[in-house]
Amino acid sequence: MTAYPHLLAPLDLGFTTLKNRVLMGSMHTGLEETKDWNRVAEFYADRARGEVGLMVTGGIGPNLEGSVLPGAAMMVSDQDIANHQIVTQRVHDAGGKIAMQILHAGRYAYGPACVAPSPVKSPISPFAPTALDSAGIEKQIADIVATAQRAQQAGYDGVEIMGSEGYFLNQFLVTHTNKREDEWGGSYENRMRLPIEVVRRTRAAVGRNFIIIYRLSMIDLVPNGSSFDEVVQLAQEIEKAGATIINTGIGWHEARIPTIATSVPRAAFAWVTKKLMGQVSIPVITSNRINTPDVAESVLADGCADMVSMARPMLADADFVAKAKAGKAETIAPCIACNQACLDHTFGGKISSCLVNPRACYETELTITPADVKKSIAVVGAGPAGLSAAITAAQRGHKVTLIDRADDIGGQLNIAKQVPGKEEFWGLVDWYRTMVADLGIDVRLGTTATADMLGGFDQVVIATGVQPRDPQIPGQDAPQVLSYVDVLANKAPVGATVAIIGAGGIGFDVAEYLVHDGQSPSENLPEWMREWGVSDPSVHRAGLAPQGPQPAPPARKVTLLQRKAEKPGKRLGKTTGWIHRAALSMKGVTMVGGVNYEEITKDGILVSYGAARENPTVIQAETIVLCAGQLSDRSLADALIAKGIQPHVIGGADVAAELDAKRAIDQGTRLAATL
Repeated sequence: MTAYPHLLAPLDLGFTTLKNRVLMGSMHTGLEETKDWNRVAEFYADRARGEVGLMVTGGIGPNLEGSVLPGAAMMVSDQDIANHQIVTQRVHDAGGKIAMQILHAGRYAYGPACVAPSPVKSPISPFAPTALDSAGIEKQIADIVATAQRAQQAGYDGVEIMGSEGYFLNQFLVTHTNKREDEWGGSYENRMRLPIEVVRRTRAAVGRNFIIIYRLSMIDLVPNGSSFDEVVQLAQEIEKAGATIINTGIGWHEARIPTIATSVPRAAFAWVTKKLMGQVSIPVITSNRINTPDVAESVLADGCADMVSMARPMLADADFVAKAKAGKAETIAPCIACNQACLDHTFGGKISSCLVNPRACYETELTITPADVKKSIAVVGAGPAGLSAAITAAQRGHKVTLIDRADDIGGQLNIAKQVPGKEEFWGLVDWYRTMVADLGIDVRLGTTATADMLGGFDQVVIATGVQPRDPQIPGQDAPQVLSYVDVLANKAPVGATVAIIGAGGIGFDVAEYLVHDGQSPSENLPEWMREWGVSDPSVHRAGLAPQGPQPAPPARKVTLLQRKAEKPGKRLGKTTGWIHRAALSMKGVTMVGGVNYEEITKDGILVSYGAARENPTVIQAETIVLCAGQLSDRSLADALIAKGIQPHVIGGADVAAELDAKRAIDQGTRLAATL
């Protein structure tokens, strides 16, 4: 008897059967753009071996004007078909099924050739689109249909037609982006004509025995977006037009509401998909922030959908489904929805990967193979760098001893997990604990490693992390001045007014921690919805509450200060920085850049501005929190080198940079793969 009877149940589509109810949702990894088709094939085949029911590729453009950016992958030629056959053959050999997503970006296309229903520029692109005439629309339809036919010729089991997230087909549906007065605009019947025609003509072209998924925006989260009655009407027409499955899209890319970041509650939008259940007779997929088998099972058991889409969890662990099926869910590497190595990379023009799994998208490069010679390896420091090194080395057969002066593993992750909106870090630390135990690693906690202690090991890895940097502000020894470590570890009381020195990632985390009181909104869906102004789309058009965001009052008055004369938070994550800035702004946090820290007084902190140190001002604060950066803790590494032992130094001990867990885990994994 499986613990996940709904999740692991097959899904009969009539002409084919999916082995379970798990869809690996589409992700723009950048792999197709490398043109290394063996690498692309291995990425998908790895997930097929992990027993995911159906996969969807990253978005493939149907033509130049619809491609997300210049050089993006398209399916427009016989050579493209041949390239993709390498992928589909590998997936089928691994026992999997795969669909190709056809993505026409419309006004979101990052190039001057972009087209749209009307010449309404997107706020997330510098290019104003050209409004299509009727002949231009017919060309787009024909190109999408031809792309589906090529996908079929390439061996794909189906296609997903991207009709959500504010892309081309979605742009025709709403009056904000469709100002037309012809047969493609005006009434809703006219505005929904394009997606219906695309699905109808695609079905006619590919025949009955080919999966067509339509990705439908269930809740737009933008002004003048679709009403839920319109969503239902479209879904029913899409079914009539020949779709096999309806997948869920949540929010346009320009929406100012987070939809997949770690601060979004788990399965936060499954209730939206549930509203469509029973309105159509084809299977419905729900998505967004479903990251464990338990969450997925509960969503299905609750009748929210027929199937669940999990994209980034398949980056974190290619064997997600296989482990759930084998009763080993606790060994699934968890997606913490941090965006740091996936979406941030995508929007930065880099190959996507995963913070907790650096092998994601690097399967052909970063291989973990049994060691030729088994060695005794000491790893000092049980933070993310040390843990990743220890686990990878143990997986290769080395005898690993993990040493840390703290009483628990996790290092700085144990600080991060205290921050509201970062609760997923609890699960990451728990997973590390499981893996360390399963691999038989000798763990010595509460132990301060010395150079003499480490002399008998074949290899020594130093992952001793960082120490807070001393900002050397006059008066900082006063009792009301605290380190961020003391605050996040709840070791000292904090006053009602707070000044935070340093507005990097840690400063923002501390501010987030201090303005919240009680249960985190990330753990309380109704509160989170109020905080961001999300409503029921059947009550309020597009799911936007008319009163807007209504966050709870801040627990404290916080001022966030930084030396750099730039907007605080500018250097935060590319896809999540705006969320942190908006969240603190809603809590009334004052953010000030370009200050000099002159002196800490009994009333607060005296600051001045600019190189001339002008306009001295006292920022009133009962408590001052120091978040002024970190320095590498290299003392043990230096002591070993002095004794003639050359250690491997990784993580914060190597480079202290805003507690960069992504770099630390990648570095630890790659080192251990070579030892």
